[in-house]
Amino acid sequence: MADDEKNIEEIEETPEVEVEETETPEPSSENLVPESEPESPPAKTKSLRHVPRSQRRQRPKPVRERPTTRKPITRTEKPESELGRRQERRGVVISDKGDKTIVVKVDVIKSHPKYKKVVRRSVKFHAHDEQNAAGVGDTVRIVETRPLSKTKRWRLTEVVEKAK
Repeated sequence: MADDEKNIEEIEETPEVEVEETETPEPSSENLVPESEPESPPAKTKSLRHVPRSQRRQRPKPVRERPTTRKPITRTEKPESELGRRQERRGVVISDKGDKTIVVKVDVIKSHPKYKKVVRRSVKFHAHDEQNAAGVGDTVRIVETRPLSKTKRWRLTEVVEKAK
C-alpha cells in the first residue's frame, strides 16, 4: 500500500504541472477564429435620416451674458396729427367717369425675395376727388383714408402732372 500511495501522489503531481502549462495558451492562438464556425455578416447600422427627436444630436446654444440691470421702457407721446401713418401712392388716372371718384392705376415694382427677378404688377384704386380736378392720363398722388364707400379707401391729395 505504501507503493500505491507514492504512485497516487506522483500521478496527482504530474497533472497539475501539465494543467498549468495548458492553461496558458499563446496569445496568437486566442485571436484565431476556429475554421468550423462560419463568419456572421456585419451588423447593419440604422439610417440616421429618421432619428427620434429625443435621440438626435444636441447642439448647445451659446450662453448670452445677461445685464445686471434692465433699461426702463420709455415711450414718447406722438402728436395727434401723427397717430397712424397713412400710405401714399403715385399713379395714373385711368377713369374719371364717376362723380367725385377717380380710378388710379399704380404700378408696383418688387424684387422676388428668392429668385431676385424684378416683378412688375399694377393695382387699381378708387380714390375720392372732391373738386373733380383730375382727368384721364393725369399723374396723381393719393393717400389712404377711412372708408368713404364700398370701394373707395383713398383720397386725392394733389395732381402731380396734367395729361397733354
